[in-house]
Amino acid sequence: MTNEKQLPREEYIEQEYFFRTYRERLEENIPAQEILKTVQEEILSTCRLPVAIDILRTEMLHSGRIGPAMSRMAHYFSAFQTFVIERAEDDRSRFELKTALKVLEREARFRAAGVTAPGLFMYQLECISRNRLGYHNGLNAIADDELFDQDWTQWFQFLILQLGANDLAELVYRASENYKLRRVSQTADAKTAAEASPVLFGNQEGRIARANIGRDPIYFFAALQRQLNYPAVPMPPKPDDSRIPPAIEARLLRLEQRLKLVEMEQRGGIDLTRFYGNHRQIDDENSGRQ
Repeated sequence: MTNEKQLPREEYIEQEYFFRTYRERLEENIPAQEILKTVQEEILSTCRLPVAIDILRTEMLHSGRIGPAMSRMAHYFSAFQTFVIERAEDDRSRFELKTALKVLEREARFRAAGVTAPGLFMYQLECISRNRLGYHNGLNAIADDELFDQDWTQWFQFLILQLGANDLAELVYRASENYKLRRVSQTADAKTAAEASPVLFGNQEGRIARANIGRDPIYFFAALQRQLNYPAVPMPPKPDDSRIPPAIEARLLRLEQRLKLVEMEQRGGIDLTRFYGNHRQIDDENSGRQ
């Protein structure tokens, strides 16, 4: 499938730079309004992105979010891009904005390098799966992309109903060229077999899918990335278990002090004279001043 329905390549290159710069400067604790103001001046003026960033910045000043503005610019930002940002900005979600920006950064890089419908779908689906963004709304957002034609849209609706009950690799395999070729070779009515369903995935995707039927979908995604150079999905950040929260650290300190007092009492009582030294010194200093 051609990329006639996509934005020009320079737009995706600038989008990749925008999402990466936005994420990196957020990690430096720079205010979002300031980031949007400065990065707007860095983007190529021949692109449409600076105008979009200006609208994002206005929305940020009013609501503290950029998702609503992205949804109003459906002619520029894809439904999936908007979906990812809105999920990250949802107060009830554990999906971090920095991870969302990294997801969109890699997607923009893939589009600039020459995107394919199967590759884009598998990348976006893995993003939804790994970050638990919700299959129903996520697949609907993917289907709104103009890169996917009517056959893809119908298959997405079928996938929403079947994904929980059937293996992903098997569903992909049955929509692939490899499945159709094998079916044509095994049936007497080749014409009927060839026209049974549209082919959405190539022969290689079908071979990889058939090899991963019944296995963990993570292995399926990883195999596609190795064999077909599909973009790798950013991993959610792992919690830092090495740092104890301050409240728990304070409670542990109090428990440690109580245990010391219990041990002293068991050894023959608590020697309170050890605490007199400082008080006597203070009394002596006060009497000296008088």
